[in-house]
Amino acid sequence: MERKYKALSSPITVGRTVFRNRMFSAPMGGTDITNDGCIGPKSTAFYELRARGGAAAVTVSELMVHPATDGSHAYHLDESILNSLAAATYTADVIKRHGAVPSLELSHSGMFAGTYMTDKDRQHSLSQWGPSDTVRADGVKVKALTKDMIKDIVAAYGHVAALAKRAGFEMLMIHGGHGWLINQFLSPMFNHRDDEYGGSLDNRCRFAIEVLKEVRHRVGDYFPIEFRMSGSELVPEGYGIEDGIEIAKLVEPYVDIIHVSAGTYQRTFGNTHPSMFTEHGCNVELAARIREHVKKPVATIGGLNDPEQMEEIISSGKADIVYMARALLADPELPRKVVENREAEIVKCLRCFTCMAERAATSTRRCAVNPLIGREMDGIEVMPSSVKRKVIVAGGGPGGLYAAYTAARRGHDVTLYEKESEVGGILRSEQGITFKHEMYELSNTYRYLAEQAGAKIITGTGVTEDLLEKEKPYALIIATGSNPIVPPIKGIHGDNVVLVNNYYKEKDKVADDVVVFGGGLAGCECAIHLGMEGKNVHIVEMKDRLAPDANVRHRPLLLAEIEKYVTVHTGVKGLEITKSGIICENREGKQVLIPGETVICALGQRPSIDQVEQLKDTAPFVRVIGDAGRVSNITNAVYQGYYAALDI
Repeated sequence: MERKYKALSSPITVGRTVFRNRMFSAPMGGTDITNDGCIGPKSTAFYELRARGGAAAVTVSELMVHPATDGSHAYHLDESILNSLAAATYTADVIKRHGAVPSLELSHSGMFAGTYMTDKDRQHSLSQWGPSDTVRADGVKVKALTKDMIKDIVAAYGHVAALAKRAGFEMLMIHGGHGWLINQFLSPMFNHRDDEYGGSLDNRCRFAIEVLKEVRHRVGDYFPIEFRMSGSELVPEGYGIEDGIEIAKLVEPYVDIIHVSAGTYQRTFGNTHPSMFTEHGCNVELAARIREHVKKPVATIGGLNDPEQMEEIISSGKADIVYMARALLADPELPRKVVENREAEIVKCLRCFTCMAERAATSTRRCAVNPLIGREMDGIEVMPSSVKRKVIVAGGGPGGLYAAYTAARRGHDVTLYEKESEVGGILRSEQGITFKHEMYELSNTYRYLAEQAGAKIITGTGVTEDLLEKEKPYALIIATGSNPIVPPIKGIHGDNVVLVNNYYKEKDKVADDVVVFGGGLAGCECAIHLGMEGKNVHIVEMKDRLAPDANVRHRPLLLAEIEKYVTVHTGVKGLEITKSGIICENREGKQVLIPGETVICALGQRPSIDQVEQLKDTAPFVRVIGDAGRVSNITNAVYQGYYAALDI
């Protein structure tokens, strides 16, 4: 067959290892890590999903090589620990059985030991070791590693590398970026030594090269070694791309792949893990610059999820390999869909950070658009139902569409009714926000998948009692969503007021001076968009905090964008909307005018309770999902829609 994405689908040979395509699964940490650092069965299933989906390599992350000086709650590999080697072997095996190359990322957190620990009190009591004596920003003291300790850590890299090869891993990624120990030695921001490990760039690269030499000695000549590095640290105190090029040239003789990322976890989180405010492929030019100076294959990463963009990266020679992490949570089958010319089926990552926020909050994994993630052991196949039922889904938002898609895959007779002319529910409003367009695209992708599975989608028709009396379904899934909150204040229905849900339809009404009434997530994101367009934007919020409904990873990045583009007024209550703005009452009880010709009303949503009450007894099986039951987010709507369909 003719491959549409020829470069992306083509194999690449590294040493004596053939990778089936150019799409690799980037390191992502597990969740059920045992107290002694073993890979738990849930994590093994998590990595297997990406191998099944067609990734050429799947990297297991992160394995800490020297627990004595790195107390992070991450993987260890130690033959003296019961099940350590066995757990690693089972994990490598489930990756290999699907045709992917299993890779293991070896790392040391250095002065940031304990970063991954949920017990922050214990985190701060760990021994913290780095290249130099210092005090971290959070007040934790860091001690400089002695030369004997450096020698011991280098040996530990080699020892663990040999164990990884014994366990069946067929490639190793040495993590030399993102602010971890090797990067700390490379960086003038962290490394202030005056011995042979500090000062000149050659000296700062010495530790990395010693590690790479030791690993090579333990795994042999033809075993692929990949070095992950930050092409630039993206801050003035760190190194830039010119030093990044020199680092790549210095390590090249000892590695087989140079993997170019960017930044540091601690200083540039939103670039190291690109947010929705960052362009897709934000690190590609760093990789392209380095590739001009080295002969070994270069890999790139950075918010990649679009086959067209990735094909151009490979075909134009910017990089030889593309890595994806969150994109392969959203759709583990993305590589397979690319190779099989099924790109219309790709569910794209929203870069919403639900996955990372959930891991930080509960030590589990979840994805906003893929209910399988973190629950792979519950079953990843949608099995046909033994009894075929008539199913009606009321509402075409993300939860309703996913329910229809899942029920149709089970063989049921599924019809989804959407009262509006277009599916998507509240996601329709996202088409007006430039950096959230993928949320709008999601509803169209879900519609396509549902129809491909056999569901009928009828728009312009709401579900009523009369319709249900006529159709007599066995199952009704109520996904009627929510309605915007519109308070009864003077001027709220004026011509200069636009509901945030309707912004995409009424953009032309929005003047250059805008007040966003409501500082929740929706209001803040709309305000940022308007600010990016060059408008003068104010936010009015009655509470003291903006965006309390944003997750812990997205919120700091959101607030940083707010600081760039928006004037914020918290602790003020809106009393009246006028042609000149909003009259508010401040904390002192005084009335103030927050100026703006246009007011965007973004005061939240409430469930469609009336519709639920009308429909709750109209079928034997009735399930209320998403905002119709309780206003929440895409994640819960999709998750509830999936399991409602499985329960029929």
